[in-house]
This record gives sequence, structure tokens and C-alpha cells, in this order.
Amino acid sequence: MSGSVLVVDVGTSGVRAAIVRPDATVAHEHYVRVLPETPAPGLVEFDAARMAEAALEVAAASLAAGGPVDGVGIANQRASVIVWERASGRPVAPGIGWQDLRTVGTCLALQAEGIRLAPNASATKVMAILDDVDPERTRAERGELCFGTVDSWVAWTLSGGGNGGALHVTDATNVAVTQLVDAANIEWDHDLLKKLRIPAAMLPAIVDSSGAVGAASALPGSPPICGIAGDQQASLVGQGCTIPGLAKATFGTGGMLDQCTGQGAGPGSAQRSTGGTFPIVAFRVGGKATWGTEAVMLSAGTCVEWLRDDLGLLASSDESEAVARQCESTEDVWFVPALLGLGTPVWDFGARGTLVGLTRGSARPHIVRAVLEGVAHRGADLLEASESDSGYPIKSLRVDGGMSDNGVFVQALADATGRRIEVSPVLEATTLGAGLLAGLAIGNYTSTDELATTFVPRRTAEPHLDETARSAQRERWLLARAKAEATIPELSGLSF
Repeated sequence: MSGSVLVVDVGTSGVRAAIVRPDATVAHEHYVRVLPETPAPGLVEFDAARMAEAALEVAAASLAAGGPVDGVGIANQRASVIVWERASGRPVAPGIGWQDLRTVGTCLALQAEGIRLAPNASATKVMAILDDVDPERTRAERGELCFGTVDSWVAWTLSGGGNGGALHVTDATNVAVTQLVDAANIEWDHDLLKKLRIPAAMLPAIVDSSGAVGAASALPGSPPICGIAGDQQASLVGQGCTIPGLAKATFGTGGMLDQCTGQGAGPGSAQRSTGGTFPIVAFRVGGKATWGTEAVMLSAGTCVEWLRDDLGLLASSDESEAVARQCESTEDVWFVPALLGLGTPVWDFGARGTLVGLTRGSARPHIVRAVLEGVAHRGADLLEASESDSGYPIKSLRVDGGMSDNGVFVQALADATGRRIEVSPVLEATTLGAGLLAGLAIGNYTSTDELATTFVPRRTAEPHLDETARSAQRERWLLARAKAEATIPELSGLSF
């Protein structure tokens, strides 16, 4: 059997649905904004009930325009947490977003006990909600409460919510970033759960990223939910990176570079590697996990937003390309995109954005180009770290996300990395990736290797610099990056 699939793709700012055809094209997209809220500094919350309503709304619209379908895929923002009542399906508290930092103190206290957890992971977010709504854990122990990441919540919603028979599942890519599992076996770590006072009765079942798990009974025809992946892994699959060594980078508000490393032995832990990357489950099919590495950039597109909204140098983000083209080079002006600190490879939360090399002749185009080139050099940082940690060379890099539409940035990335850059045929590859995983389950493709053949770049960019010139630029970049580090020493001392 082969056919089209519906994908529900829940991002940080909204919910998208689309139909993915067997030829890997995406059609009939519908989108609803569901923005998170920041009730206090460091807190990021969202209305899970509204998220569920939006998922059903856009799914119905896409199906009305392009259905029927033979399967359903889910892609989602990772590590965000919802706790809801099993009987009614009602959330018991606002969802806590992945960017939320309310549990930094908890993470530091746990470090003193030898437990290393990151505040952006799910683990301590679940604890925070339970401490508020069920401090004695009575309801959770009885199984009256459900915990889930966003994929769990969407699967529950699409399968009927609190009307009985609803699915309570999460896939291997999502559960692996909760920090609540044994990293090597992708199974719940019951010793850790006991220490954190998270009752097993509230946990979802862990399922494959591709394979039927139950009916989406809330949708016409009740098609099977058969593809689930966290956003970065969905983007990895959507750009055909299912073979060891292939890598993609997504440049949105922040940036993530993910590389497929194959089915070998799982990582010994979920902690950072020496090069500053994290091990991830790229996808799991037929009970067998394919692994990968993930490198993280905390500030990417947000730097262009800073030029637009705070400095007033741009009328729109799209204008950055035209303004940057007004000069051939930055004239040795360098920008370090560390507005929220530096991620891979140095992981310095006390680093801050830095602009160096300014002269009386530095003008608006130089600064705009420096910002684009700074993000590109951070991309090169991620690529070099990934190659070091994975042992696989990255011969070319596939890219998606909003910044992949910017020709100056894409060329700067080619020059900084010294690699061919291949731009995704779709701006956001998460929807496509979840569709490919669901399509694999219903017979559109024979194997994950075949998924790699679906990628056809929209355009490419080759490096313009020879290796001598590139190395000289990288040396200058590293000097600038060093100036940005440890701007706030107290924060630089934090490590998760």
C-alpha cells in the first residue's frame, strides 16, 4: 500500500498541518499561531488545551483540502512538558516550554547529589508541575495523571482525548531528550524516576518513530498514527540524512546541526561529548535505533531580529540579504552571535554578543553582513565539533530553516565551512520528515536508506575561498569568539 499522509507539526510558535504525498512533496499547509507566554523572567509556558484545539483545527483543514490519507505523522518541539488528567484529558497546569529556566536551581541542587540534568530537558519540568498540583504524588501514583512531551499530547488528542481508548505514547527520539531514560537502551530509568519522585504510572509507552501505534479516531476515517519524531530529528529525516555521515543544519531562531551516525552501540550516557555535542536518537524503526549527534547554536535568526527590532537597521528580516550585498566584505568587522550565551563547542552561558573591529568607516551594510557571517562561522563551529565527536567527515551540509532563504548567509556558510551547502527544497523540513517516517510505515518506501534518495536540493552553494584564505578567516573568527566568552563569569561557571 502507498498513499498520502497527514502531518501535524507543532512548533514553539504555532501548529501546522499538511499533506505529504508519496513523491515527498508537501501540500495543503494550514497554520495557526499558538504563542508561548512569559509570565516572569525565565518562565516559558503555553496553553496545552489551545494547542490541542489548534492541532484538530489545522488537521481538519488540510484533510478537507487534500484528503483522505492513509496515515498520520507527528513532528514537535522537544522537551516541553504537559501533565493532564487521564479521565478527562484536561491539562492540570500550563505546559512548560523547552526554553523555560525555572528549574536551574533544582538542576544545581541535583548536581550536588551526583545527578546531572539540564534545565531545558523534560525531567525537572515534570517535577515542577507535580510539586504544584500533586506534591504528595498521590494522584500520579494512582495513574490519574499523565505526563507527556508534545508528541504524546498530540497523539492523545488525535486519538480521541479523554473519551476512552486514547493513545498515551512517545517515540524514541522524544523520550531520549527527556533525560529520564537509560541512554543506551532507550528505556525509562526507574531508579532515576524514583529519585526524582516521578511515578511510573503516569508515563507514556515508548514506541518506534515509524510504525502504526493506533488510530487517529478524532479525524475522518480514523487513519493510523504511524510516524512520530522530535523536530530536529524530523528535519534530519526530511533532508534525507538517514545514512551515517550525512548531516543537516537548521537555522531558525537558534541553530541545530544534526548528523546521522548509524545503528552501532548506543552512547554510554546522554551527557555532552568532548567536542560539545550531544548524542541523540535519530530515529527508531523495527525496534532498532539509529543514532546521531547534535550540536547547538543558541542564537541564529534571533540576531537578525535584533538588527530589525532593536537596532532598527532593517525594515524586515528579508531585507538583510540586500543590505549585506551593498558591501563586498565586512572590512574586518566581526560579530559573535552569543546573545544568549554560546553553545557547542564551548558551552559558555556567560558569553555575550560581541561586535569587534569597528572603525569610522563601518556602516550599516558592514554590520548586517558581519551578523550573517557570524552566524555562518558558528555553523562552522558546529560542523567541526560534530566531525570531531562522530568520527564521520561531513562532505556537504544540507540546510533548512528561515535563514536558508538568505543567499548571502548560505554563501558565507559555504566559505566558513569549506563545504558544499545544499538548501532544502522546503523551508522547514520537519513536516516532510514526519511524513516520510509515516510513509515508510504504510509502504511508500522500503527502507530508511531509500528515504535518503528523496532529497533534491533547491539550490547549492560552493565555497569561494581557498583553504589558506578560509583558515585565515577562521583564525580571526576564533579570536573574536574568545573576546565574547566569560562576559558574565558567574554564568560562565554553570555547566549542565
